[in-house]
Amino acid sequence: MTDTAPTAPPPTTQVTLADGRVEIAPGAPAPTGPYANEDLLPVPVDKRTWTTYNFSALWVGMAHNTASWTLASGLIAVGMDWKQAVLTIALANVIVLIPMLLTGHAGPKYGIPFPVFARASFGIRGANLPAVVRALVACGWFGIQTWIGGEAIYFLAGKLIGTGWTDAAKVGGYAWTMWLSFAIFWALQVVIIYRGMETIRRFENWAAPFVLVGAFVMLWWMSEKAGGFGPLFDQPSKLGWGPDFWKLFAPALMGMIGFWSTLSLNIPDFTRYGKSQKAQTWGQALGLPTTMTLFAFLSVMVTSGSQAVYGEAIWDPVQLAAKTDNTVGLLFALVTVLVATLSVNVAANLVSPAFDFSNIAPRRISFRAGALATCVLGVLICPWKLYSDPQGYIFTWLGLVGGLLGTVAGILIADYWILRRSRLDLADLYRPDGRYWYEGGWNWRAVVAFTVGGVLAVGGASFKPLIDGRPIPALADLADYGWAVGLGTSMVLYLLLMALRGRDRTVV
Repeated sequence: MTDTAPTAPPPTTQVTLADGRVEIAPGAPAPTGPYANEDLLPVPVDKRTWTTYNFSALWVGMAHNTASWTLASGLIAVGMDWKQAVLTIALANVIVLIPMLLTGHAGPKYGIPFPVFARASFGIRGANLPAVVRALVACGWFGIQTWIGGEAIYFLAGKLIGTGWTDAAKVGGYAWTMWLSFAIFWALQVVIIYRGMETIRRFENWAAPFVLVGAFVMLWWMSEKAGGFGPLFDQPSKLGWGPDFWKLFAPALMGMIGFWSTLSLNIPDFTRYGKSQKAQTWGQALGLPTTMTLFAFLSVMVTSGSQAVYGEAIWDPVQLAAKTDNTVGLLFALVTVLVATLSVNVAANLVSPAFDFSNIAPRRISFRAGALATCVLGVLICPWKLYSDPQGYIFTWLGLVGGLLGTVAGILIADYWILRRSRLDLADLYRPDGRYWYEGGWNWRAVVAFTVGGVLAVGGASFKPLIDGRPIPALADLADYGWAVGLGTSMVLYLLLMALRGRDRTVV
């Protein structure tokens, strides 16, 4: 199939409202065929109801979680002081907000999820490439967060039941009761996701303030243990502000960006329910950088306090909470961890891959089936290994994720904003004879840009503790800037390749 438009243009099948939002024209049939199902079709305008508060609450719920906590506390564990850690995280979240808003724009305007949005640049079939990459990353994150939630259940049950629970026989290096806790938390998330997006929205609305209160309670507890806030602020940097800090700063910054580079791709999965562009823009701008910075501050303060009280920086809040002798305080802390982990895991790591896997075979894989596939793969990835060490967690896992997903973001932004000026044809996004079919359903130019950008971004990265060494040692210097390298390279190369093919008369 060549990249040409149908000889007889179909009648107009979409309408643009006064506020700029687009939907299938009244009376026009909804897209059908092998590339459409109920979960992937555009959300009707009357069902795009999320407000600024909903998006802010979504980000508060997602930002205030145990993985975010360990993100900041991990920087303390590798040698930064509280000022350096907060600076790194605040800057990273301001930077990642930009692609978040740019890709999120397509959600409220067209009501489409990420894998359908990606069809405009990668092709209707080719969109499965970035969708599967994003889905597999989400599986890894789902597994990590589920392990954290299981850990909280394990310690909580241990306090209630006693040493018979915590000292149970070990299987694979962990007590069998830890594996049971992991399975319980896994099943709880499956129940929530099966109830649908509206349940997720309601859950985020009340989980957000609860988790924030829990973080402040933990800070108060640690200040009491340390004898005031002074010791929390006084913990010195092991790096100073010289070459040792700046050598660590770049990969740490890319890792922090990599933390939310996942959502900078699939944010249309949520913004497609937005009441307006203003709602998603203000909701995200108010919700992401502010809450992440605040939570980073709380976590580094508590971790600095643990260094003062226990002589070492305890970066895992579950392990830290387990040190208290106050049963009520422990229960509150661990319940907070459970709510926070549920909040981010369901929203960030189940919704996206559910749509992504559904996009592979829309007629056979529903949203719920995609979510279940994520849950299974999240276990097979062995998340306990990824989470066991802050060095591997921040610099290997987050660095690789950021590099690869930054590459996809560069292509999406270049195509949607520079080539198409934010104009899409809804019907053609589901039609194999339309303008997004390219060659056989694939836009090979996007694939080339993704491949080259990905190799440059992560080819020289260290894969420890997964494997020793770097795949392409000559690219080691680029690895510290993986997200930026991937985004910039893919964006420029994609635009060049699209320009060389000549003006596409099928571009909207």
